[in-house]
Amino acid sequence: MEVVPPDVVNLQQERDLYRNLLELGGKDEIEPFLEEALSLIVRISSAQQGYLEILDAQSGSDTPGLWMAHGCYDEDVEAIRAVVSRGVLGAAIASGQTVVSTSVLEDPRFSSRRSVQRNKTGAVLCAPIGHPPLGVVYLQDRVGPGSFSEEDRHRVERFTRHLAIFADRLLLRRQQHGPDPTLPFRRLIRTESVIGRSAAMARVLEQVAVAASCDIAVLITGPSGTGKTQVARVVHDNSERARKPFVELNCANLQETLAERELFGAVRGAFSGADKLMKGKIDAAEGGTLFLDEIGELPLGVQAKLLQFLQSKQYFRLGDTSPLVADVRVIAATNSDLEAAVARKTFRDDLRYRLEVLPIPMPALSERREDIPALAEHFCARACEAQKRPRLRLSPGAMLAMQAVEWPGNIREIANKVEAAVARAGVEGVSQVDRRHLFPSRVSGPARPQWLSYHEATRQFQRQLLEKTLEETNWNISECAERLELSRAHVYNLIAGFGIERKKS
Repeated sequence: MEVVPPDVVNLQQERDLYRNLLELGGKDEIEPFLEEALSLIVRISSAQQGYLEILDAQSGSDTPGLWMAHGCYDEDVEAIRAVVSRGVLGAAIASGQTVVSTSVLEDPRFSSRRSVQRNKTGAVLCAPIGHPPLGVVYLQDRVGPGSFSEEDRHRVERFTRHLAIFADRLLLRRQQHGPDPTLPFRRLIRTESVIGRSAAMARVLEQVAVAASCDIAVLITGPSGTGKTQVARVVHDNSERARKPFVELNCANLQETLAERELFGAVRGAFSGADKLMKGKIDAAEGGTLFLDEIGELPLGVQAKLLQFLQSKQYFRLGDTSPLVADVRVIAATNSDLEAAVARKTFRDDLRYRLEVLPIPMPALSERREDIPALAEHFCARACEAQKRPRLRLSPGAMLAMQAVEWPGNIREIANKVEAAVARAGVEGVSQVDRRHLFPSRVSGPARPQWLSYHEATRQFQRQLLEKTLEETNWNISECAERLELSRAHVYNLIAGFGIERKKS
């Protein structure tokens, strides 16, 4: 058996540590980042317990802004915080140096403290995070025999140097964007595919968490392109049915016979050309979830049969007289007003009530404009990967332009616009997507079309209205914002996004 030299082992550990930290650095929120970082350092240092604290810069070093523990019971955390806050932490913060002790209980620097005597604190290693310190990592007791070694100290110090860079970036992000209201619900369910941290998305995720915890019918409503299918998938993936199929059926433009066949299946001879048994979507979704998109377009005759299935879990294949039983959860979605459809007698009121046990309304993008930058970055990265291009970034001008316009097609429109912009930028061989890639001007000349798309017409109107109002108010931004019923920040974004400059007098 070949013996690996110690220096090679150390190099491998350093590489693995840095690689893990880079993966953690992709997170957008400070809490999950710190939690996984602490777990990592506890593991590589073979500590029994770990504690990580980020100081509150405004309140002083005695007040933790953020803290978390690993491998500890509640009483352990209280004991560790007592030792850290009154002794070891203070020494690490004041000196900016790592504190290592084979036994704090016998260490003359800390042994006289009551918390140390009461808790019989043993071996510890406490390293400051960054210089000047923005926090500390505290490790207590090793899994194996002995105290923390010199190599443990070096490893933890390398860890905290990298940790400080990522933590500082996430803290700055929080200061710029404020707290993330979606975070409490993201801790309850897996939501990696859901982009955004607006209050509107927090309300959606709150309902998604409820829907995932039970097995009742859900109706998702909202304009086209807002992500209804994605939310249905998140509900399914976080439910007890996650290991079973997620089957989709778009009910739009389906004639009654076709809709019935797609939903319930058909037996041989049920209609012309039916030369074999045809299984439907309900059969395919057995044990899992059936997602019915555009439910408002389902023909009335099939609505009655769907209602029967929802009430009894029984259904009939087209042309069959023997009932079948299925264990399927139904999630439906629509961008139409079902109450109005009921009034027009194109949708059954009893089916609406049966589907709308738990409603989840999806907000239009106009209700969550603060999510536009994150969505744009996400779609840019996805487009680069799909088109096999080097990673491109959205320029500040491109980002401001995207925030300045309306998106009647919502998230789907942004995704398509960014995908096309990445293709244009990629052909040019540039390193970033600019405003001109997103909103290219039309080619001049006799072949130029004499029409504008809805999106372009809207942009032109917005720009003209803003320019007119700025001139009328002599570029008084506060007055301009008041007239247009916008925030001052949004007016500044519009000015930058449209590239409007004040005319020289």
